[in-house]
Amino acid sequence: MKHLLNTSTDPHRNMAFDEYALEALEMPEPIFYLWQNAPSVIIGLNQSPYAEVNLPFLKEKGIVLARRVTGGGAVYHDWGNLNYSIVGGIRTMENAFEWVPEALRALGVPAERTGRNDILVQGRKCSGYAKRLSKERMMIHGTLMWEVDIDTLTQALQVPGSKVDAAGIASVRSRVANLKDYLPQYPTLEAFREALHAQLAAGDSSVSLPEGADAEIERLRREKFGRWEWLFGHAPESTHCKRQKFACGTIEVHYSIRRGVLTDVSFLGDFIGNRPADELAGKLLGLRPEELPSVDVGAYFDGLSARDFAGLFQD
Repeated sequence: MKHLLNTSTDPHRNMAFDEYALEALEMPEPIFYLWQNAPSVIIGLNQSPYAEVNLPFLKEKGIVLARRVTGGGAVYHDWGNLNYSIVGGIRTMENAFEWVPEALRALGVPAERTGRNDILVQGRKCSGYAKRLSKERMMIHGTLMWEVDIDTLTQALQVPGSKVDAAGIASVRSRVANLKDYLPQYPTLEAFREALHAQLAAGDSSVSLPEGADAEIERLRREKFGRWEWLFGHAPESTHCKRQKFACGTIEVHYSIRRGVLTDVSFLGDFIGNRPADELAGKLLGLRPEELPSVDVGAYFDGLSARDFAGLFQD
C-alpha cells in the first residue's frame, strides 16, 4: 500500500492532516501513514469534553485536548502510543478494517478485530479505531498502544467526579494490552513502527502531498482544530435530553420542539457511524416526532434501526 510521511506531533495539526487527507487528497488507491501525538486526549466528534475528560488534570499535566473528525470515544495519546490512518475510495477499502490486525499477526501478535471498534490481544484491548465517509471516500484511523502510561491514561479519562484509586488503575491494566509485551524482538517503539510500516507498505512506494497542502493543513489547524469553538462549542442547550446505549455506542440526544416540530437537535456520545451526526441533525429540523421512524439513520449510527432511533425522542 502506498504511504505518506507525517512527522508532526502536534495533536491539532494531526487532526487537520486527517481531515485534509479525507477531503482533499485524491488518490486512485488506498494510502496509509503512521504518526504520533504529544501527550493529549482526543475526543470523538460527538463527545462533550466536560462529560468525558478530566479537564483539571489535563491542565495540571500540560496534556493537550483535541477533537477528531470521527465518532467513538475519548483516547489518551503519549509517546508510547503509535497511530495509523488509512484513506481511500470506498470501493477500495472493503477489507481495510483487517489490514492492521493482519499486519500485527504477521509481526507475531495474536491480534483480532472484535466488538464495535476494537483490536484485542488475548482478550485485552491494544487498539481502538474509528471511521468516516466523505464524497465516496473512507478514512479509518486508530491507536496502537506500545508502552502507554496506564496511570495517566486512567486519570485523564476519568468521569468527572469519580475517584481513581489503585484498584481502578489495576482494573484498567487488566483490560488493556501494551504491544511491547508481545514483541520482544522490537526493543523500541521506533523499531516497531518501522516493522509495521514495512508490513503495511508491502514494498509499495511513498507519495508526496501536493503543492499547497502544508499551508492548507496549517490553516485547518489554526482556524478549526485549535479553536475553542471546535473543542468545547459542541455542548448544546436543549429542552429535552435522552441517553441510551446501543450496539453502535451510547447516543445522547438533545432536542427542542416548537409548535409540534423539531427546532433544535444535537447528538453527543461515543457512537460509531460513517457520517457526522450533525449532518443528520440538520435534516431532522422541521420534522414532527412521529415522522422519525421513516428516517434512514444507518449512515450515522452503525446498525441502529429507525424504530430505536425514534424512541430517543419519546419521553
